[in-house]
Amino acid sequence: MFSNTLVSTEDLAAHLDDPQWIVFDCRFTLTDPPAGRRAYEVGHILGARYADLDTDLSAPAKTHTGRHPLPDPKVLAQKLSAWGVGVNRQVVVYDDSFNSMAVRMWWLLRWLGHPGVAVLDGGWPKWLREKRPTTPLAPQPQHALFAHLPETSQLATADEILRGLSSPEQLLIDARPERRFTGEYEPLDPVAGHIPGAINWPFEENLDFDGTFLAPEALRENYQALLQGRAPHQVIHVCGSGVTACHNVLAMEIAGLPGSRLYPGSWSEWITDPTRPVATGE
Repeated sequence: MFSNTLVSTEDLAAHLDDPQWIVFDCRFTLTDPPAGRRAYEVGHILGARYADLDTDLSAPAKTHTGRHPLPDPKVLAQKLSAWGVGVNRQVVVYDDSFNSMAVRMWWLLRWLGHPGVAVLDGGWPKWLREKRPTTPLAPQPQHALFAHLPETSQLATADEILRGLSSPEQLLIDARPERRFTGEYEPLDPVAGHIPGAINWPFEENLDFDGTFLAPEALRENYQALLQGRAPHQVIHVCGSGVTACHNVLAMEIAGLPGSRLYPGSWSEWITDPTRPVATGE
């Protein structure tokens, strides 16, 4: 039985010697891209491979894309095969920033049709607090065949969002911090603000004080209040570059509200076309 939302540190610790379980360290810092790999080389969960947001989990950015375009499915599938991710493998992903980076890999594997991928609840900080096994040594994966069939129904495009801006049937949920959403502060992109009509729900709202996800019931209550009667499939998640928005996709899945979609290009792609409208303030 695959886990496809969350895995506890207890469950992962019990499967560290299980060849059917494969772990990925996704630590990454937007303002210091090499920092994640440096941290991995100092120490990581036993057996974990390292997946880099820029070079593994994204395609190279271009003038008309966001900062983290989706990777080519075939290229990513080749990397996953080299990492040993076969059809019957349980994948677990983690980072050290409230799983705000690891959720990207979680979403990508679901997009490619892999049935067993879950986020380590509490991530690297919880693993360390519990003094569980770590190592500086990289594993030597055995090649496997990763079967992939991208599911386009899981994503939305800029054109689709543009057509739906005036429709109450479309709900955009922006996962960025409030100051970036309102346009008061923008450290990463050349234009500040948000897509008109979007509401702000910073991904940290999905978490308890210890960095683990809130209980499904609490998440469901929060998101039903945001949806205001809409169905999950009417929700499109956005952020700066399509990474932290995946956190809100995961939270809705945990809440029992599956079917929401991701705009992978998000704000950093939206603003590459000056004809697309921009909003500021709340």
